[in-house]
Amino acid sequence: MNMSFGKIIATARYLPEKIVTNDDLAEWMDTSDEWIQSRTGIKQRHIAEAENTSDMCLQVAKKLVDKAAIDPLSLDFVIVATMSPDYTSPSVACQVQGQLGAKQAMAFDVAAACAGFVYALATAENFMRSGMKRGIVIGGEKTSKLLDWQDRSSAVLFGDGAAGVLLEASEEPSIIKQMLRADGERASSLTSGFRNNRNVFYEGSETSTALAMDGRGIWNFALNDVTKSLKEFIGDESVDYYLLHQANKRIIEKMARKMNEPIEKFPMNLMNYGNTSAASIPILLDELVEANILSLNSNQKVVLTGYGGGLAWGNLLIQL
Repeated sequence: MNMSFGKIIATARYLPEKIVTNDDLAEWMDTSDEWIQSRTGIKQRHIAEAENTSDMCLQVAKKLVDKAAIDPLSLDFVIVATMSPDYTSPSVACQVQGQLGAKQAMAFDVAAACAGFVYALATAENFMRSGMKRGIVIGGEKTSKLLDWQDRSSAVLFGDGAAGVLLEASEEPSIIKQMLRADGERASSLTSGFRNNRNVFYEGSETSTALAMDGRGIWNFALNDVTKSLKEFIGDESVDYYLLHQANKRIIEKMARKMNEPIEKFPMNLMNYGNTSAASIPILLDELVEANILSLNSNQKVVLTGYGGGLAWGNLLIQL
């Protein structure tokens, strides 16, 4: 029996309408446009108001189905990478599956924070190699509901949005190589949404549920662990573009220098969206496809690198 692989046949994104600039934040927070831009490169971000994570992911799923002109009943799986689900249960993927009418598809979420889309896409590819024919992978976040909006060290960094890809069985693989890593010993470097231990049998102190991040720790993690693994992963491979998690302009610039690659190979859009966690890589991918910088069926070689809470990180080498 010939093995089949997952080929990316469509990309799509969805951003909420409301745009919040650095100047908007400075009106009620002790910060400034200069302070934020000089440290991160971020100018603005999209913030979802009434919409929740599943609403944005559903819009992406509908766009993917429409672009590929397929019946949702033909989908074998719906996988959503998110750390900001609507509920603990049901999963965002199950909500999307139900509202999309993909009744034949299994559905589940992947929780790997900013590495989530890379983890989810690698998982989907392995399902395709086991015989599945078609499926959707989405990264979607409403990080704004996780933040302490009085904490300027974290609140200015994040934005909301969703994006994803449609995979279809092919004799030629899109994902040539994958490397997934984790280091749970450093889990406290980025935490969010802690569920307090209170019940009728236990009375303890409350713990903050807001997102908390060791900025210096994550900085060092990205420039040391992630960059080292990326170098090992690439080896002598010739790469057209590196689509890195869009967290910080200075991190991406330093990683490019450490890779001895021109910054032109490292496209960025974080100035417009901030850090959208699991959504950042697929949003960038769809923008580049829309701009004809990347083309499906072009044989361009692209690396997707995600890293963040867990700590989790991963690299995928994709041939479009």
